[in-house]
Amino acid sequence: MNCAVPWEQALMGRYILTPEIFDYLGEHQLSAGGEIQLTDAIQKLNEVQSVYAYEFEGQRFDVGEKFGFIETTIEFALKRPELRDQLLELFKKKLLEQKVLTK
Repeated sequence: MNCAVPWEQALMGRYILTPEIFDYLGEHQLSAGGEIQLTDAIQKLNEVQSVYAYEFEGQRFDVGEKFGFIETTIEFALKRPELRDQLLELFKKKLLEQKVLTK
């Protein structure tokens, strides 16, 4: 994989795995956070048996980091009619307080 090119696919966190995956978990170095990397094990498993994925069209949200979680929450809240107006008012208030907007 060319790391200079942005990755256009993502793992969405829903898996149906065969028991063979356990042969490859722990075989690789842990992540910086001390976590087992499932993607490494899946890649290794794919060398000996078929691994399938479902590709879909749509928007992807990265809730694995703080800003992405906040952005996702805002996106979904704005789509809810009972929250939208209140949220927009809150944004306006906060932007005025931070002097990003002027009346």
